[in-house]
Amino acid sequence: MLPQLLHPCPHHYTRFSLPYGSYYRIHLAKTSPPLTMRRRRGGWRSGRRSTTWAATSEESVASVSTDDDKRVGPDISTLLRRFLKVAAPYWSSEDKAEARLRLGAVFALTLATTGISVGFSFLGRDFYNSLANKDQEQFMKQLLYYLGAFAGGIPIFVLRDYARETLSLRWRSWMTTYYMKRYFKNRTFYKIQSQSIIDNPDQRIVDDLSAFTGTALAFSLTLFNAAVDLISFSNILYGIYPPLFVVLIVYSLGGTAISVFLGKGLVNLNFMQEKKEADFRYGLVRVRENAESIAFYGGEENELQLLIDRFKRAFENLSELLIASRNLDFFTSGYRYLIQILPAAVVAPMYFAGKIEFGVINQSVSAFNHILSDFSLIVYQFQAISAFSAVIDRLGEFDDLLDGNESSILLKHDSTEGIKIAFKEISDPISISSNGSTLQTEPQKLLEVQSLTLQAPRSRNVLFTDLSLEITNRDHLLVMGPSGSGKTSFLRALAGLWNSGSGNIVYYITGDRQTPDSTANKSTEPMNNSLETQDEEELIQSSKYRRLGGIFFLPQRPYMVLGTLRQQLLYPTWTDDLLLSSDDPKKKGSLTFLSEGSTTNEAMEKPKMPTSDDLIEALQLVRLGDILSRFNGLDAIREWSSVLSLGEQQRLAFARLLLAKPKLILLDESTSALDEENEAHLYRQIEKAGITYISIGHRKTLLKYHKRVLNIMKSDSNDNGSSRNWSARPINQTSGPIEETTPSA
Repeated sequence: MLPQLLHPCPHHYTRFSLPYGSYYRIHLAKTSPPLTMRRRRGGWRSGRRSTTWAATSEESVASVSTDDDKRVGPDISTLLRRFLKVAAPYWSSEDKAEARLRLGAVFALTLATTGISVGFSFLGRDFYNSLANKDQEQFMKQLLYYLGAFAGGIPIFVLRDYARETLSLRWRSWMTTYYMKRYFKNRTFYKIQSQSIIDNPDQRIVDDLSAFTGTALAFSLTLFNAAVDLISFSNILYGIYPPLFVVLIVYSLGGTAISVFLGKGLVNLNFMQEKKEADFRYGLVRVRENAESIAFYGGEENELQLLIDRFKRAFENLSELLIASRNLDFFTSGYRYLIQILPAAVVAPMYFAGKIEFGVINQSVSAFNHILSDFSLIVYQFQAISAFSAVIDRLGEFDDLLDGNESSILLKHDSTEGIKIAFKEISDPISISSNGSTLQTEPQKLLEVQSLTLQAPRSRNVLFTDLSLEITNRDHLLVMGPSGSGKTSFLRALAGLWNSGSGNIVYYITGDRQTPDSTANKSTEPMNNSLETQDEEELIQSSKYRRLGGIFFLPQRPYMVLGTLRQQLLYPTWTDDLLLSSDDPKKKGSLTFLSEGSTTNEAMEKPKMPTSDDLIEALQLVRLGDILSRFNGLDAIREWSSVLSLGEQQRLAFARLLLAKPKLILLDESTSALDEENEAHLYRQIEKAGITYISIGHRKTLLKYHKRVLNIMKSDSNDNGSSRNWSARPINQTSGPIEETTPSA
């Protein structure tokens, strides 16, 4: 029937299924906007993407797989609370005016489509009456009316769908920025990875947010449309034959109750399918990122078995999901097809008795289908609702984690976490002599560690106790000790990544660099018990303050960003400036929130961004000048972690710090992949630049580049840190200055 071209009957719906690895779409009834959940479930996609190392580790996946299988899905009240918590922020954000205006336009267009459908109901009645009466003149007249209605109505339907999709995209863009800011804030990404708190945060940000915004908007419009439909078509149906309206109510309520009973396990199965597919994808990403190591070990068979095992878990869960969907489909298919004859069967006796015309039967079928689709949303879309509930559950769990609302989340500080980090601004310790010349009265203090006791965050094992030391200008410190003694953990504490234990860590920043807090104490007196510590917001921002305050960390395996060679060298001090300068304002449109990527306030001035000549000079200083010709200049884009050896990556990291010109750097075995000659050359360069450094290393050749050594021994697990397991002493320099050697690549 022609009216159904614009509002098809329920048997024309695309039935919901779960073809993981491809898109799936669910259409709602008639004039209601299609509920669309377009996503790539499990991420079996071609192309490259950055790895988010916050996914569940191999060990944690294995240890929790049994618990996952026993997972109990959330109740209705929890899902509703999480839905409101995830959905609400955008509508009160800085984009609220534009968002509400667009939402009003979508609702207005939806209301217009309902009016068009009501008009088609009456057009259909008169059209079939003329056909039944064999009135050719009236038939042609009604046919022209139909064609005119198509020409005017179709653009409204198209514009409604376009307005809904653009609003959904805008909402998703804002939520993606909002969640990524919170994900990086306070180093949440690091805590999720290091403590294996939840699985696959990357999938929740990319896939779940996309599904949530599109589906939530479609559901909202569907409910609105259903309410308008009920008002519009109930009048028509009740006016035709009141008993038919009663049959409709009983039929829809009974179908809803049976659907809920048959499909109650689908929410949890959908949730687990999301996780198992993402775990399988993560395993494949790890193979790509560690291809060389796996090849050296000859571990292809092991990796294959691990991946097959992960796929098997996804396959088994999907099999259960398909069985549950099949059982529900037995009922919903019958429910869907029975309504094609039910209204006609009820009103047929009136037609045979001559009380109604033939066109009224068509109108009653159309009105019955409209109203029944409104009452039967749960029946028709139970699988879609189940899949959407899993999305809400995963996003709500992630949102609770970012807010620190879950008791199992270790983002909140417990009573044992007492290491405090502070920044203190001091004046340069310079005085004027009697003849007018300037004299350095005492070495400038850069770092003070006060009674530091460090514990491992999860096990609470004490690594060392009551460590106190001061680092002054050019007072280079070497930290040594056996593997597992806590050397790198000491740097984690200095960086604020670990704060389990007690004690104070104070960074002294000279007057030419501004501190995080404009009210910071400018005295040069030790802080001791009067230490002015950071509040929570300052702790969140401390990584940027360390960099801009002249403090730089260099890990053993440097992080290679996705981008050009220029971006590698400018990371992390000037990367945001480079990205902002490359933005095309014409492409931004009105989405201003997409350009607000920083999680911190720009409270301090950073050094001037180096020029191209500065970058080239830095590469030459670390003996990497040849990579400019190898990769066609500074703006070449490569997978740098793959095309550069670890030794080249370490030298590139030294070029970064020479460009940043920090006051203090902390090196975690940062020359472990270099030969002794290149190692000596790099230490000479940072010494020549006037940079003070703290190094972690095992080589005894490092001793000649440092003034003092801190030895940390493994603590005895039985004494619980009661005895001191560290010692600090000066290094006797007997070998004299180091001679410059011939440069080598």
